[in-house]
Amino acid sequence: MRYLLVSLTLLSFGGGGLGAAESAAAPRPNIVLIVADDHGTDALGCYGNPVIKTPHLDALAADGTRFTHAFCTTASCSPSRSVILSGQHNHRNGMYGLQHDMHHFQSFATVKGLPVRLAEAGYRTARIGKFHVAPESAYAFQAVLSGGAANDPASLGRSPVEMAEQTRGVIAAKDARPFFLYFAVDDPHRGNLVLPNGRPSFDTYPAPNPFGNRAAGYPGVRPVKYHPADVLVPPFLPDTPECRAELAEYYQAVSRLDQGVGRLVQLLKEAGQYERTLIVYLADNGVAFPGAKTTLYDPGTRLPCIVRAPGRQRPGGVQAAMVTWVDLAPTLLEFAGAPVLAEDFDGRSFRAGLDGAPLAGWDEVYGSHTSHEITMYYPMRSVRTRRYKLIHNLAHGLQFPFALDLVQSPTWVGVRKSGATVYARRPIARFMHRPEFELYDLAGDPDEVVNLADAPAQLAVKQELIEKLKTFQAATKDPWIHKWTYE
Repeated sequence: MRYLLVSLTLLSFGGGGLGAAESAAAPRPNIVLIVADDHGTDALGCYGNPVIKTPHLDALAADGTRFTHAFCTTASCSPSRSVILSGQHNHRNGMYGLQHDMHHFQSFATVKGLPVRLAEAGYRTARIGKFHVAPESAYAFQAVLSGGAANDPASLGRSPVEMAEQTRGVIAAKDARPFFLYFAVDDPHRGNLVLPNGRPSFDTYPAPNPFGNRAAGYPGVRPVKYHPADVLVPPFLPDTPECRAELAEYYQAVSRLDQGVGRLVQLLKEAGQYERTLIVYLADNGVAFPGAKTTLYDPGTRLPCIVRAPGRQRPGGVQAAMVTWVDLAPTLLEFAGAPVLAEDFDGRSFRAGLDGAPLAGWDEVYGSHTSHEITMYYPMRSVRTRRYKLIHNLAHGLQFPFALDLVQSPTWVGVRKSGATVYARRPIARFMHRPEFELYDLAGDPDEVVNLADAPAQLAVKQELIEKLKTFQAATKDPWIHKWTYE
């Protein structure tokens, strides 16, 4: 199975891109991992949106490789970040939901995260911006350039150019050791208010959520504003005035983070480090609207992934292999020359495909969501192939729970106040009360609207995917595998 295999050898970059001799002669690269907060493929120029302005990310894609089938494994912040930094599904590493406040989820103390492993391999490690995982010992960085609080309106994570400036010391240090920089912006997460009692609120209706945008702006950022009439409303969202107004704010936040990426790349070039740095751009999960974030539907899990590797032979490449965030840690560790043992990870390295070379056997991915907030228990497991997706809603008897930033979103509030019974293309009743299984034929139904789980013609497909799920759960030590036996 694909999730059991991890490369144990140092392959040449791109599997047909760089030659073995050139790869062997190259020093170990610096690694810069840029993680955006709630950014989908719907809002990037290089992923096909002609309206949004993301010139720096587009340039990174033009100089690297753009993945078209990259997925987070859970569309929730802390669990997804734990997967990024551990190479293990959240149900294995223990980060079942959000880390902060009363939610209090955290990974097991036995987890050895990516920064710890890279430090052991001789890397200097530093982080800046949003962290949102625990315990510190599992994901320890040697240098903390800013302690990013979760959804903090005053956080440096909303000021990406300032963030980039604060990385100068890491990038330009006179140190022969390579560095690992974890650059985690808060954009384009919804902006929250802090009530007098200290509790967060996202309730701005009828005005759109500002998505961190503010009249005072941010140092070094040239605000790029959008008109609601010009935005592109993806099929999973309702085309309403409230939604368009929110998408315009979301676009502005994306353009802000793009400028932070541009400044970071500029600093790498000024320090003479760009050509020896592996740069990865991705997001923890999809956009913060109902139907994306906290679901296992594609808008929540199919995400941007741009990788620019030193010595690339085919800049501007496109990679169609189906990869997930459990594959990131093995990939980065392989670049670093660090040990990569199969039993430590649920993914495998995709380094051989970084110049766009085809990767055989990368044709299915798995998802695992358990909770978001502490009161949002709704475990789901999924398997997605090129054509089909099966979602197993383990607690289907419960009403689907909404995250605070989703249920208070003006887009959702506006639909509910209108008395509509449909949200975009989904009946609201079916959106909130889900069956045990959802099966979608993505070839004819890419928006995952027509559930074929009970269709007689699809019973063989359904059973095949169920068996894949069971095998996946056993291989990744999923505690919820016992649901098959006891229910």
